[in-house]
Amino acid sequence: MLQNFFKVAIRNLIRHKGFSFINIAGLTFGLTACMLITLFVWDEKQYDRFLPNGERVYRIYNESTNNEGVRMLAPVPPMFATTLQQDFPAVEKTARIMMQPEYSRLFEAGKVKLYEASGFYVDSTYFDIFQLPFKYGSRKDALDDPASIVISEEMSRRFFGNDNPVGKSLLMEKQPFFVKGVFYKHPKFHLQFNYLVPMAAAGIPADRIQSWRWQQFYSYVKVKKGADVQKLEAEFKKTVAQKTETFRKEDRMTFNPFFQRLEDIHLYSADFKYDMSVRGNITYVKALTIIAVFILLIACFNFINLATAKSLQRAKEVGVRKSIGANRKQLMIQFTGETILLAFISILFSVVLTFLFLPLLNQFTDKQISFPLFTNPIVLLLLFLLTVLVGVLAGFYPALVLSGFHPVKVLKGNVVSDVLPGRIPWLRHGLVVIQFTLSVLLIISALVVYRQVKYLHNKDLGFSKEQIMFFPMRGDQLFRNHESFKNELLQSPGISSVSIGYGFPGDAVAGDQIIVPRNGEQKIYSATHLIVDHDYIKTLGLQLVVGRDFSKQIKTDKDEAFIINETAVKELGFGTPGRALGQTLLWPTWNDQRPDSLKKGMIIGVVKDFHYKSLYDKLETAVLHIYPDAYWKVAVKMKAAAIDQSIQHVKQVWNRYTPDYPIEYNFLDESFGKMYKAEDKLKALVWVFTAIAISVGCLGLFGLAAFAAERRKKEVGIRKVLGASVRGVVLLLSKDFVKLVLISLLIASPVAWYFMNQWLQDFAYRIDLGLWVFVVAGVSALMIALITVSFQAIKAAIANPVKSLRTE
Repeated sequence: MLQNFFKVAIRNLIRHKGFSFINIAGLTFGLTACMLITLFVWDEKQYDRFLPNGERVYRIYNESTNNEGVRMLAPVPPMFATTLQQDFPAVEKTARIMMQPEYSRLFEAGKVKLYEASGFYVDSTYFDIFQLPFKYGSRKDALDDPASIVISEEMSRRFFGNDNPVGKSLLMEKQPFFVKGVFYKHPKFHLQFNYLVPMAAAGIPADRIQSWRWQQFYSYVKVKKGADVQKLEAEFKKTVAQKTETFRKEDRMTFNPFFQRLEDIHLYSADFKYDMSVRGNITYVKALTIIAVFILLIACFNFINLATAKSLQRAKEVGVRKSIGANRKQLMIQFTGETILLAFISILFSVVLTFLFLPLLNQFTDKQISFPLFTNPIVLLLLFLLTVLVGVLAGFYPALVLSGFHPVKVLKGNVVSDVLPGRIPWLRHGLVVIQFTLSVLLIISALVVYRQVKYLHNKDLGFSKEQIMFFPMRGDQLFRNHESFKNELLQSPGISSVSIGYGFPGDAVAGDQIIVPRNGEQKIYSATHLIVDHDYIKTLGLQLVVGRDFSKQIKTDKDEAFIINETAVKELGFGTPGRALGQTLLWPTWNDQRPDSLKKGMIIGVVKDFHYKSLYDKLETAVLHIYPDAYWKVAVKMKAAAIDQSIQHVKQVWNRYTPDYPIEYNFLDESFGKMYKAEDKLKALVWVFTAIAISVGCLGLFGLAAFAAERRKKEVGIRKVLGASVRGVVLLLSKDFVKLVLISLLIASPVAWYFMNQWLQDFAYRIDLGLWVFVVAGVSALMIALITVSFQAIKAAIANPVKSLRTE
């Protein structure tokens, strides 16, 4: 019997090639997209799960409230970890990682001289918490000596080839270290680095390492087995509140520590400030998961709809089978088995396509995702269950309807339908509405994401970012003679201006306090400090609202002048830019020798607000002032027609001042482009998967239109004989589908508005959700449906009525 069922199923596939292709292709594309998204989402959720005892490891982050609002800060004061280790018995180990600007350090081993950007100063207990596997050396005492360094296997190959480097010397910024161990990097670790140096080598003063104020350390805690983490967190909050009470009032700031599970760091830290971990975004993961579900539903509904519609053409076959003794159970098994076979073929094709497209996905996402089809039996089991589930869902209803037909009525040639005459086929129409509702949702989402990403790249940032090359200074000679270096750079006719400072847009900036004397009191505010020189405003093309720029002719500007942005005027309580001029500001300088020193000066100018951070962040109080001790980077403004010559000139001057260090540079517009890399990829993925969803939906609509045209073939023939035009027939066959698409639009629009509005809230600066987005999406869906349906409608309308009206 099973052999007979299989033969009949194969014959039906071959006989109805068009419908078989549409069914299989639609489900194949849907399943392929779903599998690729599932693999990506699964990979995103694997971060940090490989670490032994990882379920007992937490990162401490700080929820800080100040004049700028509530912020989640990844770095915390150094005393957080010290206090947890000393005063809380539930804590087994703590470890700190020092936050520092993204800065490439020069490493040398023999003749090999390379820059390495990814490395940290860490506590000696680091490997007690993060037990990474070692190739050479031992984790136990790897970071005990201040002169030791631990490097990755990848870095070891670059400097020492295949040799064991343990015990060998490695220079970091001309300072000697000896290699104590070589570890294996893991791609699913939220911290990616190539070297670790003991915290003792950082030379941090004792008063700084005992600070409750200096938020500069990523701090991790490993709790003991069975520890009540919620209770520990609550007790630690009380301790922090007591220790920070004095300066919290002074700084008008609150500290509120939280324990974040290790496995949550990657996906649930997108809003954290100053976080250097490899971050994903749970919002994007959820969005892609929803898209995958949408595509799978569209593909399955499409499959069910076509299977239901096409099966009604086999009514006479059912009548014959019943008349010769087939019972209802056998017929249901047969029709359900055929849909399972179709689903199985689709699964096979989708597996092949997944293997083909996975390398492209890896290249696009910079990942190493694998498809463990043959290594993980659970994957095979899930695919088998999916095949059966889709097949049963698609085949059960038509099998139930067909197996219930009366053979006498069917064999007499009566018209067969799955609904009563004059009734609406709710199942098919409902599935079409669901399909196009999901498609319209994706179209609207794709349009909104596209517009927001375009806005991020094209918004006026308040400064000029084109043709600005910038690079860090290196070597004592260059730091001592930076003014001479700057003047030599300006000798090139292709260079229009040069600025040296700390805090360029798109780069590291410093958060600190600024003090405003008012009514006999000193009001303390949080501010971003941009350390500049006399040419910073000119080089970046900032616009002065009132006042003047720093001037070399006015000697006091170096030590007694500040320029603020428009946001600072409001936040510091000056009211208007004009009233801000001449106001006094105080700043505790970054001077380890004189920790109590204050820079006192007055405001000489106000610049128009400019975005030195990404558009995720609101504009904050920014204070520009000259402080040469903090100079770190050089920005060179070049003329567009002479960029290559200018770069060569910069390299030549660099080599005269600091020949021991190769120059490492990039351009300002590139730095800003990297800020929105995740959004660019999201945009591309949404467009791709939206196109797949629409294609699958259109395949189903095409098949249903063909089915409708086939069932109404004689009606169309009669109408044509009676004088109906081609246009009239096309409208007749299309109007039902147009109604369904319009219903889909009405359902999808408010849902899309809600979810896309929620997504846009993540951005401090965003587009408005205008009505035209929904109009465009609706018109697009309508046009797609009309084009899809019209092909079959026109084909039916221009057919010869004689052929459709003859009985044989």
